[in-house]
Amino acid sequence: MRLWYLMLTIGCFCTIGTSTKLKAQNREKLNIVQKPIIFNQKREQLSLDYLQKRHGIRKNKATIVPGMIVLHFTGSGTFTSNFNYFNKEEIEQARTVNKNQSTLNVSAHYLVDRDGTIYQLLPDTVFARHIIGLNYMAIGVENVGGPDAPLTEAQVKANAALVRYLCAQHKIAYLIGHSEYTAFRNTPLWKETNSNYYTGKADPGTDFMRKVRALVTDLKLKSKP
Repeated sequence: MRLWYLMLTIGCFCTIGTSTKLKAQNREKLNIVQKPIIFNQKREQLSLDYLQKRHGIRKNKATIVPGMIVLHFTGSGTFTSNFNYFNKEEIEQARTVNKNQSTLNVSAHYLVDRDGTIYQLLPDTVFARHIIGLNYMAIGVENVGGPDAPLTEAQVKANAALVRYLCAQHKIAYLIGHSEYTAFRNTPLWKETNSNYYTGKADPGTDFMRKVRALVTDLKLKSKP
């Protein structure tokens, strides 16, 4: 049953007193298209297992309290191919390093197409596997593109608008690119039970992060612990 996408995301607001009506208006203005990936009992159990084994967090529901936004790029493919990839519960066999830690598939909360259209794949407070050590607190935003298909100006604007929207819903303190996540290792925020489990990342690129940050400087979001 995919009932979760009918529910309002519940979270702490950066802007106190923001009404449900205003949030709905913001969502419409942003053109956030609901495109839920499978989050069935199997995926939830895999997420609970990941939370316990990888993050050392035992929970009854696979939820998070967002405090960070992480921007990514998909590396390749189209919106459809990447959606189909995220829509599977288990990770592909070829991703040996990741699979050895958990069979839960990677995913994200949002997927931004090259024309700037924002698709919501999961509610903000539902667990998604997209960043080692920080999944338990991070909202993931994937962007269709990569080295051979540089991210677009439409995606820059869409990401900045989405960051503003999310900061009106949750107590977001950090905005980082995937390539910046290792700065959180050896800090209290890093929760990964295997100290050797981390990989080098280049996405979504320093230029993309610079452009997005330039549009949200007033939010005073941190990039380092």
